[in-house]
Amino acid sequence: MQMSIREAKSRFTEAAAAAARGERVVVTKHGRPFVELVPVRALGGMDFEAGLAISRELGLAEAGIEIPPHFDDAAFSREVLGLDEPA
Repeated sequence: MQMSIREAKSRFTEAAAAAARGERVVVTKHGRPFVELVPVRALGGMDFEAGLAISRELGLAEAGIEIPPHFDDAAFSREVLGLDEPA
């Protein structure tokens, strides 16, 4: 689907629904492609099991490096960076 900015303003709901369905929606400005609407991809956390399997496969597990289970927790990041006092 391709539409001008003016058309996109008046038909935004329709354009957004088309993008969410996976349809390519290009908005043009003066007849040239300007922006493209795309659906938001769901963000996921880290797959620690897969990471551990890969580290074993590469022989990194013997290096003694361990990733704590709360590694992706914002509080842990602040602790590592020294922004908060450890609890």
